[in-house]
Parts: sequence; C-alpha cells; structure tokens
Amino acid sequence: MSSPSRRDALRAMGALALGLGTRELAFGAAIVAVRVWPADEYTRVTIESDAPLSEKHFLAENPSRLVIDVDGLELSPQLRELVGKVKADDPFIAGVRVGQSQPRIVRLVLDLKQPTAPQLFTLAPVAAYRHRLVFDLHPVHEADPLLALIRDKEQAEAKAAQAVQDSLGEFIGRMNSAVAAASAAAGTVPPSPGSSANVLPVLPAPVVPPVLGQAKIDRLVVIALDPGHGGEDPGAIGPSGLREKDVVLAIAMLLRDRINANPSMRAMLTRDADFFVPLHERVKKARRVQADLFVSIHADAFLNPEARGASVFALSQSGASSSAARWMANRENAADLVGGVNVAVKDETVMRAMLDMSTTAQIKDSLKLGGEVLGQIGKVGKLHKGSVEQAGFAVLKAPDIPSILVESAFISNPGEEAKLRDPDYRAQLVDALATGIQRYFARNPPLARSRQL
Repeated sequence: MSSPSRRDALRAMGALALGLGTRELAFGAAIVAVRVWPADEYTRVTIESDAPLSEKHFLAENPSRLVIDVDGLELSPQLRELVGKVKADDPFIAGVRVGQSQPRIVRLVLDLKQPTAPQLFTLAPVAAYRHRLVFDLHPVHEADPLLALIRDKEQAEAKAAQAVQDSLGEFIGRMNSAVAAASAAAGTVPPSPGSSANVLPVLPAPVVPPVLGQAKIDRLVVIALDPGHGGEDPGAIGPSGLREKDVVLAIAMLLRDRINANPSMRAMLTRDADFFVPLHERVKKARRVQADLFVSIHADAFLNPEARGASVFALSQSGASSSAARWMANRENAADLVGGVNVAVKDETVMRAMLDMSTTAQIKDSLKLGGEVLGQIGKVGKLHKGSVEQAGFAVLKAPDIPSILVESAFISNPGEEAKLRDPDYRAQLVDALATGIQRYFARNPPLARSRQL
C-alpha cells in the first residue's frame, strides 16, 4: 500500500474511533453504581450499569463462597468499591474479592458467613435506575416469625417481672436500713434477722395500665406494621431530600414499641431496616404470623406540590373511590418494579391470591378500622379527605386480615415534609394510630384462634 493510501486508511480509522462512544471503545458496559443492602432476612447486592450484563455463578465450599462471573465487563474503580461496601456486621457476606479472570469477564467472589440460597437476576431500566444485575442472598432455613414474636413476648414478660422484683428488693432494703438507723439512734437493739418483727409485708406489684387499653383477651393479638418501600426503592422524595422509606420506618418502629407495651399485643414489622420487600411478600408475612390487622404506612407524593393532608385507604372491589386514589394505588403498586422483584421465583399460589379480590367481609372490617384511625389522625392535623378512600392497592389484598394503608402526609408538600421531620409530629401520629387501633378492637374484639398464642 502506498503512503497516501496508508494515510487515507489511518484517517478513516481515526474518524471511526472518534465517532464511537466510550462504551464501544471499552468493549463493555460501564458501571454506574454498586450498592449493598444488608439485613437479617437477606442481603442484596446491586450492580447498576449503562448496558445489560449477563452472569454465571456457582457455590463453592471450604470455605463457603459464591463465585460470579460477569460477562461484558472490564475491572474498574467502581467495581472495586464493592469491596469496601460490605460491612463487618453483614449477616451473610464475610468479604468480597474482585478480579479480571478473563478479558471482558470480571469474577466476583463473595465469602459467606452461613449457608445461603442465592438468587441472581437482571432488572430493566425503570425510574431513575438503568440496567441492574442483582444478587439476593437468602438463608437456607428461614426463621419462624410467629415463634419469634412469642419468644419476644416471653422475654419482655420475664424482664418486667425481674424489674418488679428488683424494685421490691431495693425498697425492702431501704426500709430495713431505715429501721436499723432508727434503732441505733434510740439506743435499742434492732430485731434479729430471724425474728417476725423484721419481716416486712410483701407489697403487691404496681398495676401499670396498658398503653392500648382494651378488654381482657385470652391470646396474643398480632398487628402487622408495613413500612412502605425500602432498599432500592426510596419511595417519594421531599423537596429537601427527605425519603419516604426512612420516615415511614421511623414511624413504624415507634408504633411497634407503643403496641408492644401492651402485654397482650405484639407488632410484627414487614421490614425493620433499609431493605426491599416485594408487595406479595409483605402480605405473606402478615399471614404467616396470623396477623389480626395489617397497617401499611406511607408518606406519598402527588403531582401537585400543594396537595396536603393525611389519608386512609382500604381495598375496593369495584374501582377506586376517586381519580387521586386510583393514581396513588397505581404508584404504590409499581413499587415492585423500582425495588426489584425476581419474577422467576414468585410463588404461583401467592400471585393468584394477590390477583384475587379480597372478601366482602375483609373490606367491611378494613373500612371500620380505617374509620377509627382516620378519626384519630384528624385530631393531629389536616385530612386530605374526610372519609376512608378505596382503591386497588396490591398490599391490602390479604383475604382474611383487615388491612389499611395510611398516607401520613404528602412528603411532596414542603410544609408537610417539615412536619414529617419533626419528632413531635411523629409522636402525635403514633398516638393517633395506636388509639385508632384500640378503638377498633374495643368495638370488634379479636376472634379466638384454632391455635392459641
């Protein structure tokens, strides 16, 4: 080839290179972000990229580890960040190693702390996310949530009994010291330890009124509290950056403590940390603990930032009660897309139950519960609407559990976002929710179970 021809060919190749983007030149996807979401229930690892990724994985033993080969990648600083994102208290991952095993193939090795059933899947772009490769590390043997509630109750009772005994012993000790001091001052000999004069009457333990006062029941009442969103799904975000998933978890944990102060009641949280729970799994959790009520807590956004006021929703069998209710239900039902659900492992029976409308009796009881709660919330602040609204919220479809969804405020409204940050407002809201639950049970005592708790 002559020199001019060679120069022309080089110019053409240079022009082609300039026309290619970074991704084409790198012959692979670019990493946007890596995230780790540890929780007792499962740990999720997410690799977000600007193009789809594919992987192959296998479990290895001695030591236990999950090996993942990701195709279409070159080792990058963003991938190396994954090593530092795994914390020492992660229940499943002891550490991460990252290396370039072959050209365009990156190998990730996750050292495991316990036997794990991994689920690996991809998610298409949605909302603010691009392509995601997700690793969910689940325990091989799941804990029994109902047994956990019973053990928690027994431990609380034992702790309370010990506190009473300690207080009584301290009181008797002070009384004996006072008697001894008075005897010494009077020049008399105090009674000997074995004499009847030294025996103080045993005082009864003080009676502490329950936080949620109600008629005596002969079994444990279980209330499922469902803080919306979590993990990959932040929910709505307020003007100053307050995230719905954070504020509703804080409210739910306060309400849990309030409910657990009653010895006859226990609250179960569908999530107690920042991780994602699919909608059908939230319902499944409530049914596993034989919940008497299901209360989903949210702080949604609306198209109009002027929208304000709390709302309470129940399920509908015949369409939404308003266009706003329909819009909000559609928004909440999209949580699985944002949070990331592995559709390949959805239980067919559970999915069928989620698609079936709940019974008329369940909706009737849900409206009663919603009315009691709405009446109490109305004493705390403005209501968006003065009656319980209805729409097709997927998370309310447990056919045998009265279920409501509470929109505590519009986080998209600057004034209401500020209220949601205020600990005093949160405490008032928890008082209203607790009182509403109390009033519901006062009028609708829980039925006996075939299995006493």
